[in-house]
Amino acid sequence: MGSRQRKQSRRRREDAVGKRPSYPVVFPGASGGWYHPLRSADVVRIHEAALDVLEKIGIEVQPSECRDIWQAAGARIDPARNRVFIPRTLVHNALNTAQNEVFLAGRDARHDMCLGGQRVYMGTGGAAVKILDLDSQRVRQTTLQDVADVGRLVDALDNIHFYLRCCVARNIPAEDLDLNTYYAALSSTTKHVTGNCFTVKSLQNVLEMGEMIAGGRDELRERPFLSFITSWTVSPLRFAPETVEVLTEIVRQEMPVFLSSAPQAGATSPAALAGTLVQIHAEELSGLTYCQLVKPGTPVVLGYVPSVSDLRTGNFVGGAAEFALMNAAVAQLGQHCNLPVYNSSGLSDAKLPDVQAGYEKGITSLAAALAGANYIHHSAGFLESMLTVAYEQFVIDDDINGSIMRLVRGIEVTDETLSLDVIEQVVNGEGHFLGTQQSLELMNTEFYYPHTADRQSRDNWQANGSLDMREAARRKAKQLLKTHQPTPLSPTIDIAIRERFNILLPSNPT
Repeated sequence: MGSRQRKQSRRRREDAVGKRPSYPVVFPGASGGWYHPLRSADVVRIHEAALDVLEKIGIEVQPSECRDIWQAAGARIDPARNRVFIPRTLVHNALNTAQNEVFLAGRDARHDMCLGGQRVYMGTGGAAVKILDLDSQRVRQTTLQDVADVGRLVDALDNIHFYLRCCVARNIPAEDLDLNTYYAALSSTTKHVTGNCFTVKSLQNVLEMGEMIAGGRDELRERPFLSFITSWTVSPLRFAPETVEVLTEIVRQEMPVFLSSAPQAGATSPAALAGTLVQIHAEELSGLTYCQLVKPGTPVVLGYVPSVSDLRTGNFVGGAAEFALMNAAVAQLGQHCNLPVYNSSGLSDAKLPDVQAGYEKGITSLAAALAGANYIHHSAGFLESMLTVAYEQFVIDDDINGSIMRLVRGIEVTDETLSLDVIEQVVNGEGHFLGTQQSLELMNTEFYYPHTADRQSRDNWQANGSLDMREAARRKAKQLLKTHQPTPLSPTIDIAIRERFNILLPSNPT
């Protein structure tokens, strides 16, 4: 990338910081950092313990180019045990060369994001294999059309800021999965799209398609409207050989990458929450260091996804308070390293969009957002411990996210908002607060109004059908899918993509 392009990229990143779209009450990129489950001294202790893990316990790396890169950099190798021991100096060097902010574009610049600091963005994520059908309300397998239809919902819902594919198209061949998933997502929303690729070849195909949409290789790197997740590590502390090959190619291609590590406390990491934080931080630092060895300055986002086991059964638990705690704590670890953070929230073990789903999603999403995590995935749509998504749940979670982003925004204290003149006016008998000019001016900028949660009187609620929130959200989802039309790909580019690749999603009639 030339100096002119770097300057343009920097300006666009700066423009994306704290950008407010047309709705003024809540907006993507508001700064959190209000909640700190870890004391500052404890953050340092966990960080130092993670460095000890890398230096003394090491990571498992099979014989490969990856291990050769480690050895050439000066890491100690134990070939008998396939372990790589990473000295502190390598990690410190990586922390110094890594980007402190990572720019992610939307196909529409209104949805540009700049990850870093304590700026908060909330979106989808995961790989559900089941969905609650909107019409039958029965669970069925997810399809490629679901990937596209969920994307259309994401495009229409203001408080879901990015689209990380959240379900697997189980009706298409595995060899067509990666490219078609990206195509279905990119063609259904102008927000940023994230996904994964299982092979280097499919990665190259996705990049070629992205370059066709962007107008060229440099254009896609300048405005990366797609990015990649790699679950490159298998907890505890083992590099997955095939995925590392994909990760290496992403880095060499200069594309943004999320390093997703997901140890489960009590199963694949210690039952002690602090121990799980040490292990996941060590895994993240090892991935970061490797990426910087491959290409210094590569745009990497630390991808902490700590989870919890129910120690009575060994089952994964998505809606636990401990899950909320750890996903808030990892935001502090990333902030300690001055690097952007991808983490998780909004999971639930409930099977339906019910009271359990609401409270579990509320506590986990609120904790992550108030901690100032940057790219909070899973924040919309999920049920049944990540196995199932529901169309109406995306609508409900968008409403939850709106309230959470209002909390993240906080309270602005200025001479004007202290309101001494307004208090004096009302106390002196000049009207009431509801009728003041201040109330009229602030009603659409100070207060978030839910679009699906009900605030009617009981009489009006009954007159309008006595709908609970789930049914109201289901009807809203159906209406959005019927009426909302996202900005399509250029017809010329779409035809070229279909001629070049085996695209399985039917083309939309014009």
